[in-house]
Amino acid sequence: MNRKQLQKLGVPPDCVKLAVQALTRAAQQDQGFGLKGKRAKELVGAVLGEPRAYFEDSVWGEFAKELVADAEQPALSNIDYRTWGDEIDDAAHAQMRQACLVPTAVGAALMPDAHLGYGLPIGGVLACENAVIPYAVGVDIACRMKLSVLDLPVETLDSRRNAYKEAIMGGTRFGVGVEHHPKQQHDVLDRDWDVTRITREKKDTAWRQLGTSGSGNHFVEFGELTLEARDDELGLDAGRYAALLSHSGSRGPGAAVCSTYSAIAQRNLPRRYANLGRLAWLSLDSEEGQEYWAAMNLMGEYAAANHAVIHRLVTSLLGAHVVAGVENHHNFAWKEFHHGKEVVVHRKGATPAAAGELGVIPGSMADPAFVVRGRGEPSSLCSASHGAGRCMSRRQAKDTFRFNAVRNDLAKRGVEVLAAGADEVPGVYKDIRRVMDAQQDLVEVVARFDPRIVRMCGDGSKAED
Repeated sequence: MNRKQLQKLGVPPDCVKLAVQALTRAAQQDQGFGLKGKRAKELVGAVLGEPRAYFEDSVWGEFAKELVADAEQPALSNIDYRTWGDEIDDAAHAQMRQACLVPTAVGAALMPDAHLGYGLPIGGVLACENAVIPYAVGVDIACRMKLSVLDLPVETLDSRRNAYKEAIMGGTRFGVGVEHHPKQQHDVLDRDWDVTRITREKKDTAWRQLGTSGSGNHFVEFGELTLEARDDELGLDAGRYAALLSHSGSRGPGAAVCSTYSAIAQRNLPRRYANLGRLAWLSLDSEEGQEYWAAMNLMGEYAAANHAVIHRLVTSLLGAHVVAGVENHHNFAWKEFHHGKEVVVHRKGATPAAAGELGVIPGSMADPAFVVRGRGEPSSLCSASHGAGRCMSRRQAKDTFRFNAVRNDLAKRGVEVLAAGADEVPGVYKDIRRVMDAQQDLVEVVARFDPRIVRMCGDGSKAED
């Protein structure tokens, strides 16, 4: 029997291959009765009618088990998503539409900084029932923002410029695989790193990389924070303040957790969902799902520790004290209640924005970042953008811009860039002001941070000390 005949008989498309293999084995064992026509139909029909009765059959067992597994798989979802902003490319929308097909998906939204990513687009928000998608969290698990307001007068950004520069250069490390010498200390190292094999194996790497930043869009910068009115939660009056802002995540250990558990999810992905690829999920009822969830949360604590160490070192070298602060993840998954039930909300490059929740949304090395307070908009799953969002690829940026020319132009505008790459210059990003305008119903602006002294990875990739 051919594929068309088997499907007409009722064999699901994903089970046809095993049906053919079973028929071949049956023909080899047949005692001259033949397996063409009526006889073949009767045999296949019997298995279709009661597949569990054939689980132990040497000829039909594999086909029978696949029939049951196929029948038990949930149907593809087909949910809608709402979009904020109109400067989003077709590729990001295509990724978002595919994410809305994930069987466990129950809610979705696309933020105004959205652009192409892996699996879920950057700026994508996806709520699932009892399942987590490693690539919808991302490779850099718990990539986050941290802002510290300092007790130094804002004028010292100019009058003590060398001291600020020396503090950033002495207190930070950037690059792929870069380590901190000497090793730093933080309570995160006392957590249980045996929650999974991969976290146990990567604990020493985590210790060596503690207090460092990666490449790409990770940065540490000093700047001027402006509040137009007093904010009681921050404990700051209206005015101008010197502040330190950083952006980085869970480094090598986080990437290892993502690659390990995404590979498991993709390996276990039923054939009928093969086109979902990197959107493969892990049930939270499974051992692998529980392991990933524990590892992801540990990486969240580790990413926060990285920022804490960076801010401790830099402010200590500067001789400053922190008087207020804000920080938040933006590559993570949270268990939250939406529309009356608990769901897992993935925010891939999106900022949590529940009612009253503080966060930081950066622009670029030349454009402001904003301290925001969430409005708790239900249709966005209480989310907002995580930045301005790229408008060109890294390769295109390197072909388009010459970093030294851009750095000289920025210096004339009062922004000193100590190190960065052409792939991170302002021209590769959308206008953060337009992005903020597009999400006024998602967040209110509390304060504005204007960069003055910026450090990133020197060429966007290589480690530097």
